[in-house]
Amino acid sequence: MYEELENFERNHVWDLVEPPPNRRPIGTKWVFKNKRGWDGCEEQSEIGSPGFLSKEGIDYEETFAPLVWKPLGFCLPWRPLKASKLQQMDVKSAFPNGFIEEEVYVKQPPGFESARFPNRVYKLRKALYGPKQAPRAWYARVSAQVRVCDGFGRQDLVSSSRGGDTLIVQIYVDDIIFGGSSHASVSSFAEQMSREFEMSLMGELQFFLRLQIKQSPKGTFVHQAKYTRDILKKFEMGDSKPMTTPMSTNTALDADEDGETVDQKEFRGMIGSLLYLTATGPDIQFVVCLCARYQASPRTSHLQAVKRIFRYLKFTPELGLWYSSGSSLSLRGFSDADHAGCRIDRKSTSGTCQLLGTSLVSWSSRRQASVSLSTTEAEYIATASCCSQLL
Repeated sequence: MYEELENFERNHVWDLVEPPPNRRPIGTKWVFKNKRGWDGCEEQSEIGSPGFLSKEGIDYEETFAPLVWKPLGFCLPWRPLKASKLQQMDVKSAFPNGFIEEEVYVKQPPGFESARFPNRVYKLRKALYGPKQAPRAWYARVSAQVRVCDGFGRQDLVSSSRGGDTLIVQIYVDDIIFGGSSHASVSSFAEQMSREFEMSLMGELQFFLRLQIKQSPKGTFVHQAKYTRDILKKFEMGDSKPMTTPMSTNTALDADEDGETVDQKEFRGMIGSLLYLTATGPDIQFVVCLCARYQASPRTSHLQAVKRIFRYLKFTPELGLWYSSGSSLSLRGFSDADHAGCRIDRKSTSGTCQLLGTSLVSWSSRRQASVSLSTTEAEYIATASCCSQLL
């Protein structure tokens, strides 16, 4: 806790001032947690403010949420990266590095109130963890540091080319992934970032947001084997009988209003865990999205379909995505659709996938917004969605 406050003082995050009239300061709280990696954990404490107390137009104007998987999917198969492996660095106290434009006041941290001025409040110069504008402020600061064009905060993925060397950078909150066509460009970028921020250089990218990444000269393999085993254990499916497919070809789910109801909380937990697994599992994308439609009132038939997916995961725990270093940069897309496949409203389902050379970088399976009058119409809607993603 002392280290966190010392970091705030060193970065000039706030100033202790008299409470302003007609302004209600936002409360602060301490958060303690263990940041778990695939091979251990690290204790951490940080101070933040509850974001739900911030009022739009007063405490913040705009918000921002980053993307991660699709930009990362384009990093891995990119040919210029063959000369060096992707590296990873972590920014210590990332959000308190971002300058905020709004006038925001917060209460003094619990247990660390000033003895001389116990009634004063802090006026923020930089962001805390919790306020709505914190992610946007941090991305604006870090994008300025890596010298990218306006709009980088909405891209999350940038590239630059100087003197024949190519460097790509992806930022997700306080995690930065970077790689280049030469070791000199990678080292130069790491040194530049370390001079501006307090960084932890973590070396070769191996574990990122529960994705396990193994890099080799021939390519990169991404999987979620540990996460798969964890959810099998969590939902007591570790000893279940493996299945070779995630869903039977003759299964057709519907509302099943006469069926027996099941625990909604557990069912939603299983769906949420499986949805995160689709980051590296296009083979379960369709069936997981199909089962997710019945979270409002799950029945026994729906639970059996979900357990069938877990039994399939028991059969394929280390299945993942392979990104070949020799892949070309040709961008291709494929689409398909079932006509009136949903038994409730007779809407069709679009399935699309996009490949960069031989590397699968994006995919989706979602129900169409309107009812298609023919198979041709359903196919055109799916193709339009695929082309939009390609563009």
